[in-house]
Amino acid sequence: MTRDTLQERLAPWICTIALLLFWEGACRGFAIDPFILPPPSAVAGAFVKYWSPLLKNAWVTLWTTLVGFAIAVGFGLLLGIVIGWSRVIYNGLYPMMVGFNAVPKVAVVPILIIWFGIGEVPAIITAFLIFFFPIVVNVATGIATIEPELEDVLRALGARKMDIMVKVGIPRSLPYFFASLKVAITLAFVGAVVSETVGANVGIGNLMLQAGANFQLPLVFAGLVTLAVMGIVMYALFARLEVRLAGWAFRSGMNASR
Repeated sequence: MTRDTLQERLAPWICTIALLLFWEGACRGFAIDPFILPPPSAVAGAFVKYWSPLLKNAWVTLWTTLVGFAIAVGFGLLLGIVIGWSRVIYNGLYPMMVGFNAVPKVAVVPILIIWFGIGEVPAIITAFLIFFFPIVVNVATGIATIEPELEDVLRALGARKMDIMVKVGIPRSLPYFFASLKVAITLAFVGAVVSETVGANVGIGNLMLQAGANFQLPLVFAGLVTLAVMGIVMYALFARLEVRLAGWAFRSGMNASR
């Protein structure tokens, strides 16, 4: 391991520790009331004291997010290929997709609760709705932007539309696809938590809502840190998968996980 590689791997940890020390020092130095801003030591104490409900609710939030993610990947990938297949379909459906994404997902949650009741289903659907658009748009863009000259050459060599799609279009859209996954996985936690705060009995969002109502600010921050950690882990997993499956798309010296 070279010195530059070691520095790159240690940099996130050093920055995180520096931020925590600054946070702790500011809270103590300015005598900030823990009710306003709890120091990291108080948040760590909340993790120790409430580790069981945090773990239980974090699992529920992670599960609902991953289920919504899996559904969104399946439908988003399929619809993205369909939209990117033809410019007529692209021009016809793309405005509707933009309008669909412009609707605030928070406004949809009460409707989902009326339709499906209080529970995990609205959280799953909310996560799906947030995931869906970036996946469709990125896959469709990757396929629709195949160079016309390349298509002409492939057709001259006897390739059919399906051959071009399978051998060029879909592989070419992989970098776009993984870019959408890395963005969407962090946003999906937002959707799941919003749904949990409005209409669920479990989940990190519900736990934070109850903790806030009881003025347990350290527990609220512990929930926020839990969400941040889950988002970072999921992002890192997709970045690693991107390197495995689409590493060819990055120039020498660049890393998809950065």
